[in-house]
Amino acid sequence: MSSLELIASLGKIIFFLMVLFSFFLFTVKSEKKMANRIFAIFLLVTALDLSGLFLIGFFMEHPNFRILKTSSTLLQMPLFYFYVLSVCYSDFRIKPKHWLHGGLFLLFVLVFKITSISERSLFYFSIVVEVQYFSYIFAVFHALKRYKTLYLENYSNADRTGYQWLFQVTLFFCFAHVFVLLKMGALFLGSEGNLIQVLYIIISIVALFIICWFVLTALYNPQLFTGIKTGLVPVHSILREKETETEKDDETLEAIQKLLHFMENEKPYLDFELTLEKLASHLQIPDRDLSILINHHLGKHFFDFINEYRIDKAKEILENPDNRKLTILEVIYQVGFNSKSSFYTAFKKITHQTPTANRKAALSQ
Repeated sequence: MSSLELIASLGKIIFFLMVLFSFFLFTVKSEKKMANRIFAIFLLVTALDLSGLFLIGFFMEHPNFRILKTSSTLLQMPLFYFYVLSVCYSDFRIKPKHWLHGGLFLLFVLVFKITSISERSLFYFSIVVEVQYFSYIFAVFHALKRYKTLYLENYSNADRTGYQWLFQVTLFFCFAHVFVLLKMGALFLGSEGNLIQVLYIIISIVALFIICWFVLTALYNPQLFTGIKTGLVPVHSILREKETETEKDDETLEAIQKLLHFMENEKPYLDFELTLEKLASHLQIPDRDLSILINHHLGKHFFDFINEYRIDKAKEILENPDNRKLTILEVIYQVGFNSKSSFYTAFKKITHQTPTANRKAALSQ
């Protein structure tokens, strides 16, 4: 099998898998319908782009389809960005303003329709694609950073697994794009056809691996992400909006004492679904005021603030000789955690010990 035949075969496999996965995402029953549909469209657009690996003759004979295929590259990164937003924010919806992200696609459809696709126009097109790519990669990382900040400031059971997974996927996309840049450089410098074909093969294999890993992980681990509300605002932004004095006055100190008294006596941290919004409702104070109180005046993320109470309670249970028969898993659920991994991470961060080591040390005294 020649390298060109191998490229065509890989292209067919990737195309088939992408279409298959997208069909599944459109039809599967899930709470994340918006995210699934956006990613399904992303797969279809990417499949259209990669179809050029084995449908070269077809696109040369049908210039309108070639224009559509070439221009569709400009839809891939906006769709991936929307996918990230739809996973991070449970109430994310496509609004009229989001359609503006398709402006470049429409522009180049018109440009190619008027001027036709030439080497010169493709050169400028590739520059636009690269600028767009890195702009959206930056936007994705910014969205993930904001998501992480908001989650830590508003939720008590923030499992980092989902964030880390999507962060890794984005890094893999960047890694795969290196080979695309190498291919473009080879074409620009007029390198030998063999080198370009090898790069095409590498790109195809990397794309196949990433798509399979991405889709299968998302399907078999739907709990990876718990979306947050789009209306949440980071504490530093609230402080800028308020433009108020941030020193601890008597009113602030009184509010802190009220909060700490409520935590000690009512033990709201035992609720594994506790959020800043829910705690603010219990205390009958505005969400934003409580957010400033904990995240700014106490200098802790809401996530860490709540988990310190949970870990203290866990230590109390583990160090009690009467609770020898209780398993670690039973303790986890008793103190308000709903994830073994997040409990172990928080416990070790606060005590510098594992739960088992802490129990053994306490009971051996």
